[in-house]
Formats: sequence, structure tokens, C-alpha cells
Amino acid sequence: MDTDTDAPADGAATTRVWLVERTYSDDEQNIIILVYATPDGSRYLRKERSLTSFDDVRETTAALDVEASSLGDVDDPDQRAQYAEAADRTRERYDPDDAI
Repeated sequence: MDTDTDAPADGAATTRVWLVERTYSDDEQNIIILVYATPDGSRYLRKERSLTSFDDVRETTAALDVEASSLGDVDDPDQRAQYAEAADRTRERYDPDDAI
């Protein structure tokens, strides 16, 4: 069973977040926006990835373990529910290190 919070050797708390959204930026070409969220949908991490060429292929994993301090709060209850539902689907279908 996966844990959602792990404590690394250096004592910094990490939190497992799951991919809940992948979109293309409307403002800039070749930017993919990845949103990862905690299983309860209350915290999130947004990453922007630029695609500089067709050879620039980086895997997007189902989950990341990140420092808890790098997560933002999800204030909107509807957004929180949506993220929780999407995180649950990702957790059911993929292992954390699976490329999706």
C-alpha cells in the first residue's frame, strides 16, 4: 500500500501528489501545464513544462513525492472535490512511477 506522506532521512516532510490535470497553455505555444494534487484534493502542485522539440520527450509520472512546503492550498470546494476524484482515478489505474 502506498503512503501519501513520507519522511526522508534529512527530516524534511514530503507528500505524494497524483496527476489530476494536464492541459496546454492558451497563452504560450508548446507549454504543458501539469497539476498534481493530494488524494483529498486539498493541496496541489502546478508544473509548467515547455516542449522545445519533438526530441525533447520527458516522462510524466503518475505521482511525485514533493516537499510539503511547495504545495498550494485548494480553497474552492468544487475544485477540491474534482482534484480528489481525479487523484483517486490515477491512484487506481497507475503505480506512482508509471509514465502516463
